[in-house]
Amino acid sequence: MVESMILSRKMIKPSSPTDISRHNLSFIDHIASSAYVPVAAFYSKPENNISQILENSLSRVLSSYYPFAGIIMDNKYVDCNDTGAEFLNVRISCPMSEILDHAYNDVTDVVFPQYLPWSSYSNGSLLVVQLSHFDCGGIAVSVCLSHKIADGYSLCKFLNDWAATARHESDFKPSTQFDAYSFFPLMDDPPVLRDIVREPQRCVSRMYHFSSSSLGRLKDIVSTNSQVQNPTRVEVATALLHKFGAAVSMANFGMFQPSILSHLMSFRPPLSRNTIGNACYFFGSIASTEDEIELPHFVAQLRNAKQYLQDKSKDPNTLASHVLENVKERANKSEKSTKFDFYMCSSLCNLGVYKIDFGWGEPIRVTLARNPMKNNFIFLDSPNGDGINVLITLREADMLIFESNKELLEFASPLV
Repeated sequence: MVESMILSRKMIKPSSPTDISRHNLSFIDHIASSAYVPVAAFYSKPENNISQILENSLSRVLSSYYPFAGIIMDNKYVDCNDTGAEFLNVRISCPMSEILDHAYNDVTDVVFPQYLPWSSYSNGSLLVVQLSHFDCGGIAVSVCLSHKIADGYSLCKFLNDWAATARHESDFKPSTQFDAYSFFPLMDDPPVLRDIVREPQRCVSRMYHFSSSSLGRLKDIVSTNSQVQNPTRVEVATALLHKFGAAVSMANFGMFQPSILSHLMSFRPPLSRNTIGNACYFFGSIASTEDEIELPHFVAQLRNAKQYLQDKSKDPNTLASHVLENVKERANKSEKSTKFDFYMCSSLCNLGVYKIDFGWGEPIRVTLARNPMKNNFIFLDSPNGDGINVLITLREADMLIFESNKELLEFASPLV
């Protein structure tokens, strides 16, 4: 049994006092989940004094990311009071290979701050870091950041800015804009979205790899049989995983189950790439019949929905109105949505997760904590640059059916 022991626990405050006392949450921040976004990067045998390097550079980077060191008040704003980020040094009683070589992602729980990935933690730190030391000398730097103040893009930018601060010391200053509120102002009585995906279930997560050649074959299938001539790798992988998820559902119920799939899209651009916060929203598709889950049709639906949202995003004022109307519509239809299987997708591809170099090289593996939500797909870059990886979370019984699908194994291979 893998055991962990906390060696030290402290609060890291910004190196320079913050002169901005309040950061207003945007409308999208307000409706965002209170869960934390947990990412871990694994490194093999770095230099000594790594804890001091990370603590000092975290303090400096928090001066630019000052809301991360504050406290959320009334789900409306962040009190930028320089409370700081929690930093834990932890000893893990196993070699790092025991974690990385395990078939399921559940074992990575040990490199995340205890309880944080699964709770709202609304009265605690918005940012928590854990430095895990393995018996072999390897380490993991894991971060949990409140989704109330940041999306995946913001988290990846923060990690790369933190790493650059550690490498360049005082010569680097991040460029950040905490201005999402000006594009998506908070209203007095926002609609309430019922969370239809956070059902208490026993879920397991497993990482799969799509090689560039497999993605090329999937793209050919789509472009030959639809009007989408340039499908992206995430689009075709999403369609394939949804198809096999639907196959699991059919195996369980003996008949096709209608489904809704939602994908997150960042609004950078047209918003600045330095915009920090939740600057994203959903697009997706509905499959009402079995024919609609086939790749060409499903990718075409995804592309049309994404293009519609992209067109709306060209004008920030139009975009804000569209998001508000869509949220109202989703709130009104939330009861009907329970009749559908629900799939949630997001992508951290092309956000530099394998460029997070604190001065001792790039990570050998980047992953997320076991997701508490079923039917969840999170796409990541592959460490060697060939294709993409995807962290798949399903109910435990569903995963057994899913991973035995022979057609799936023609295009994707499980890591380990």
